[in-house]
Amino acid sequence: MLHEFLADNRNVLIARCRLKVGKRRAPRPTEAELEHGVPRFLEQLITALRQEESGPAASTDPEASPAASDIGRTAAKHGNELALSGFTVDQVVHDYGDLCQAVTELAIETRAPVMTDEFRTLNRCLDNAIADAVTEYNSEREHRLAGEETRANNERLGEFAHELRNSLNTAVLAIDAIKSGRVGFAGATGAVLDRSMNSLRDLIDRSLASVRLAAGIPVPRERIALAEFVEEVQVAAAMEANARDLDLTVAPVDSSLAVVADRQMLAAAMSNLLSNAFKFSKPHGHVSLRAHSRADRVLIEVEDECGGLPADKIEHLFRPFDQQNADRSGIGLGLVISRRGVAASGGTLSARNVGHGCIFTVDLPRAAGAR
Repeated sequence: MLHEFLADNRNVLIARCRLKVGKRRAPRPTEAELEHGVPRFLEQLITALRQEESGPAASTDPEASPAASDIGRTAAKHGNELALSGFTVDQVVHDYGDLCQAVTELAIETRAPVMTDEFRTLNRCLDNAIADAVTEYNSEREHRLAGEETRANNERLGEFAHELRNSLNTAVLAIDAIKSGRVGFAGATGAVLDRSMNSLRDLIDRSLASVRLAAGIPVPRERIALAEFVEEVQVAAAMEANARDLDLTVAPVDSSLAVVADRQMLAAAMSNLLSNAFKFSKPHGHVSLRAHSRADRVLIEVEDECGGLPADKIEHLFRPFDQQNADRSGIGLGLVISRRGVAASGGTLSARNVGHGCIFTVDLPRAAGAR
């Protein structure tokens, strides 16, 4: 009887299947796969064979038997676990194919008397298990992909709203300063207002550019004189610093330094970094902006007085929708936007703890021709 053969050789068959699974290419098998896959299915297979061999009444409708139902449920669970663990559909099928191969090999080696009907039952159970596992695998995978797509869309909408609010906020501050009578349209504040309105226009252009990027069309870069760029950033940042009662220090920049980047994306990144520094620094604190070169790299640094962060928390800052402060005026996308904007220009954005605060560093290739 096949069910007796399987029961007597259960441990041998499981060991052989483990060896086959262990030789598979990455991703490596998980403990859940080894424990809940073949061993559990083998027990249910023995039960199904025993029921069908117990008499004609038991085998009238094999698909409706309790053992068949158990096999379906366990196979579905197994397919779900493999999908969550990142396995391919091929590996879902191979788990059951390994068992069939192990049973056939051992039966031949031991010359076990296995009837044709018993092998037919074995194959039917394997086919059903594979079908249930693959169905659940595909269902879980589609559900996960749909969730990831929704999250990606939410992030993109959040990025758009975040930058839109930043530009509007700067424009509102400039208008308030002009309305107070202390400054006029023709001065630096009027220029900030003009740049803010242009930023709103550019935001729409960048949104269209993101569509081009998704289609594989690169956004054009331009040569940017760093001293001029930092001066432009400083004017808008100074107003926000004053509004939050913070000091902003900008170190002189070597006039020979330049980078090749997407100006709008780099400007948005610096605006977000400075806004983040202002928001998290202690009251009456100090924020500094400096830019310098190191070998063939240009480093732009923003240092705040946030009180510092443990080293294991630094990368958490760059997680979307992860806010690290009680100030909920944002949605946790500022640093994510900054890192993506810098990356779009071939650079990197990193952060490090310095005790009293954090330093955010934009690292870009220095443009050719700069000393």
